[in-house]
Amino acid sequence: MRHSTERILALGRAVVSDSALDPFPLRRAFLGYGKRTATADFKAGATVAMLAIPQGMAYALIAGLPLHYGITCSAIAALIGPMLSSSRHTILGPTNATAFMIFSYFAAYPQLDRLTHMPLLVFMTAALLLAGAFLRVADLTQYISRTVIIAYVTGAALLITASQLPSALGISAEALNQGMQPAITLPGHIFRVLRSLPASDWASVACSASTLAIYLTLKKWRPRLPAFAITLMAISLVFWLLAGFGIHAATFKDAVFSWQELLPVFPDFVSAEALTDSSRLFGLAMALAFLATMETSVMSRTLAGRGSHRVDQNQDMLGLGAANLACAYLSGMPASGSLTRSALNYLSGARTVIASMWSGLFCLGGALTLGSAVAHVPRAALAMLVVCVAVSLFNARHIRICMQATNSDAVVFLVTLAATCMMPLHVAIFLGVAVSVILYLRKASRPQLVEYSFNEEGNLAEASKGRQHPSISIVHVEGELFFGAAELFRTQVQRTFADPNLRIIILRLKNARHLDATSVLALEELLRVLRADDRHLIISGASKDVYRVLKNSGLVEVVGRDNIFLASPANPNLSTRNALKRAQDILGIKDADVRIYFDPTKQAKP
Repeated sequence: MRHSTERILALGRAVVSDSALDPFPLRRAFLGYGKRTATADFKAGATVAMLAIPQGMAYALIAGLPLHYGITCSAIAALIGPMLSSSRHTILGPTNATAFMIFSYFAAYPQLDRLTHMPLLVFMTAALLLAGAFLRVADLTQYISRTVIIAYVTGAALLITASQLPSALGISAEALNQGMQPAITLPGHIFRVLRSLPASDWASVACSASTLAIYLTLKKWRPRLPAFAITLMAISLVFWLLAGFGIHAATFKDAVFSWQELLPVFPDFVSAEALTDSSRLFGLAMALAFLATMETSVMSRTLAGRGSHRVDQNQDMLGLGAANLACAYLSGMPASGSLTRSALNYLSGARTVIASMWSGLFCLGGALTLGSAVAHVPRAALAMLVVCVAVSLFNARHIRICMQATNSDAVVFLVTLAATCMMPLHVAIFLGVAVSVILYLRKASRPQLVEYSFNEEGNLAEASKGRQHPSISIVHVEGELFFGAAELFRTQVQRTFADPNLRIIILRLKNARHLDATSVLALEELLRVLRADDRHLIISGASKDVYRVLKNSGLVEVVGRDNIFLASPANPNLSTRNALKRAQDILGIKDADVRIYFDPTKQAKP
């Protein structure tokens, strides 16, 4: 037991050492920190907070959580995240994509109480992010297709827009569902909204129209002003005044909170249901951690490119994990990298991560003072502002590129978009990634086999003449030989051996890459079949990596050391010439001409 514990601790120390993470990157922000930089950070932080507070309320609304959860998440994540992050401008907090992922999951399981399960969910998300940072998992995000993210964001924007239509139109939940469970698919929800249009409230419709008009006017004529916050305050004031004339629009009067209620219930690890809840929420936590990592990575790299500084994605993942860990105890809502608030932070002139911390302090002040003011916010106004934010996520140019670049990209985009609209989001995003990987493997797992021969000058080149000698074939293998290509590789070689006169194949593996156990097993099975028919296989041009795999797997003894010829950097054709001599010795001939390899799947074009 003692030795096992020591080995685990040693492994843990090795992982921490290999992660190369900085335990206190915040110190760099204070190097040369002066009055001008401090002023710029303070102004940027205040500007971002004016957007973060109403946006936090909106994202809490999307997730089906109390409004103050979004404000406190904006405060805590913006305060804690920068202490361990490398990005100067990224603002952490609630986002529309993560909020709607939470909504879609709990809509699919209405028997679960989201307020009870949320702290444990955020804690699990934080634990996955912290573990991923030390294991440098963020490096793998570059292998995730951007098409998947674009399709996911597009689908999430459609779902967010549809989910806010009832509030924007003043349709009550009873009128929308009429005794049925809430719809969790986009077509089902749209159908219910259209069916419930007669139940709309004219005051809410007027509120939504006014909100849209003010917001669009500010965005067009004063784009640098915090249009979201100004619009929400203006509409709230107008409808507060109109209430005196008997014109009422539904508000959040039941969502009023005091500062004593800001702390959520702490994560539960000791109750009888803790293990069951952890197992049930694990898939959602994985999806949230994955999506948060992708959002933060894309945002930090984009702003780093504009600001001419470098970021460490794993360091940012560590900061994201720390922010979510704090949110599990102090906010109760998961945090991610916000696209809109991060961009505003950069455009507002932020110099260091201190700007994010100022934003967090302002949001915290808002959470402590705005409890009673929430009662005057019209539901329709906040819903319409959420729709405006969702619509801004649509990028027609990116969608067009995904649909027109390649057929694979188009398939990935359409499958991910359809899954996003028809399935819970934590399932849809993994389905999109799976389809993307499968299509990539399909393209990568097609090695090319080309017949080679020595020409009149004595150089190895692609054969251009008809078959001269039926006994020996030199087949050049080009491409990947990992597990996805193993079966196709074996089938192509077997097709070559369909000629009964062929006795020896020389496999030229000079440009073959990534040989793995599946390919080795396929090659071994092929050897057994060939030898049962008194035929031979010779390998030439094997690189050091290929030979290492053959040796470690024991295939060198199966093939025979005399039948394997390593590549020569000085003379690339030398190994194939030696292999040809070996084939001549086996057949007992002096001059062996080369048969042209014909792949019937590749017909010559006229």
